[in-house]
Amino acid sequence: QVQLVESGGGRSVQPGGSLRLSCTATSGSISNFVAMGWYHQAPGKRRELVAGLTEGGTTNYADSVKGRFIISRDNAKNTIYLQMNRLKPEDTGVYYCNGRKFSNNDPKTPRDYWGPGTRVTVSS
Repeated sequence: QVQLVESGGGRSVQPGGSLRLSCTATSGSISNFVAMGWYHQAPGKRRELVAGLTEGGTTNYADSVKGRFIISRDNAKNTIYLQMNRLKPEDTGVYYCNGRKFSNNDPKTPRDYWGPGTRVTVSS
């Protein structure tokens, strides 16, 4: 019932540059997620959380992006964003949008929803 779609990637950015990624729920509402986040998967590496946002507005960032990336939410647009500043070559990879929610049928077991990902390349 919930579909997440990322946008804003698919282009190359020079080191030190900025880029904003968007994740829109084309079905359902992001307000139903107890938490959302952005995951980064570098080539040959595992997928890792770089920025998280709880329903209460608490943010969490990986040390590698702290001070450079900002996660935000716009409920009216059913969208979360990842503002990436002072990009580094190691930021290169696929970024996935994630949403976690509980169902009425099983309120104790969370379920994750994922977007298909969007590619970011940071290179000179």
